[in-house]
Parts: sequence; structure tokens; C-alpha cells
Amino acid sequence: MDEWNDLPQAEEPEQQPRQKGLDLFEWLQLLMGCVLIAVILFNCFARLTRVDGNSMDNTLKDGEMMLVWSLGYSPKQDDIVVLNKTDEVTKQLLGGKAIVKRVIATGGQTVDIDYTTGTVYVDGTPLEEPYIREEMYLPGNPMMYNTHWEIPEGSIFVMGDNRNYSTDSRHEMVGPIDEDYILGKVVFALWPMEKFGPM
Repeated sequence: MDEWNDLPQAEEPEQQPRQKGLDLFEWLQLLMGCVLIAVILFNCFARLTRVDGNSMDNTLKDGEMMLVWSLGYSPKQDDIVVLNKTDEVTKQLLGGKAIVKRVIATGGQTVDIDYTTGTVYVDGTPLEEPYIREEMYLPGNPMMYNTHWEIPEGSIFVMGDNRNYSTDSRHEMVGPIDEDYILGKVVFALWPMEKFGPM
């Protein structure tokens, strides 16, 4: 005889009926939590930005969507950044919009451009630039474009990859840009789908 069968069995607790609407309330809580996380993420850490214009062809094309990371970002040479330089001068040149450019040099470095060979030098060393769309030529108004810059600390020198169709730090009315204008670094391509992935 199995003595365990003679012991009194514990009664299973009765299942309480779920209150009407509880499932909906839990789903709303989850949804609101996700929205709150997204708001915090895209206001404090990152943002979505759309490319406006052709100055970064063929790396980034007009209309492409990208994720820009800002938290703790410190600019480095070759990064692609989004800038919000909206003083009166650049409003006239760039339309007051956020712009996407490539970091060529950072504070304390020098930049020299030889338009004869289309070569950019940083601290005297020529850059290898496989990303540019075509060979750079001397702009139509060379008086507006310097060939030598000393980048102040806390500033960056930026250029578009589509050099011949980019208003950037080469222009004397733009020049080196204060790091305070940096919205963040482009880290991920979101649209179109064939470009989806890390940058």
C-alpha cells in the first residue's frame, strides 16, 4: 500500500477570473513604456535624419534615412556627421538646414588643398579618399575658397564626398565649424532597404 496516497492532498487555489479590460490595460502600459523609451532615446541619445541634397553622393544620396548617434560623441577624422550650423551667413549659403558632411580634420590639425592634383593634405600627409565621387577641381569662384587652414581647438573641418557640388569648410564663409554645431555621427542607414545596415 502506498502510504503517500493516504496523506491529505493540498487543495489547488481557485483561479480568480480576470477583471474585464485588464489585458487591454497591460497592453497600453507596455505601449506607453515603449513610446517613452523611444522619446528618450531619440531626444537624448540618437535621432533620425534624412539626407537633403547631393553633396554626399555617392556615399549618401538625397532622401536616404539614417540614424545619428549623439550621446558622448567626440568627432574623429573620416566620421560622417550631421551639423546644425544656422548662423545668418550659413543660412544664406545652406538654407538653414541640418547638413551631412565628412570630418576631414579636427582641432589642432592643418588642412591644405592642392586643386591642381585634387589632393587634400592633413598635417602634410595626403589623404586617401576612395569615397569621393569624382576628382575635385578648383571651384568656379576660387577667391571664396582658401587652400590652407589651421583648425582651432574645439572645431572640425568638413567636406562633402561630392566635392564639386558641396558647400563646406573650404568656403571662406563657412570655414572650420565649432563642435557645438554637431548633432551626431551617422551610424546606421535605415532607408532605402538595400542600404540598410551600419555605416
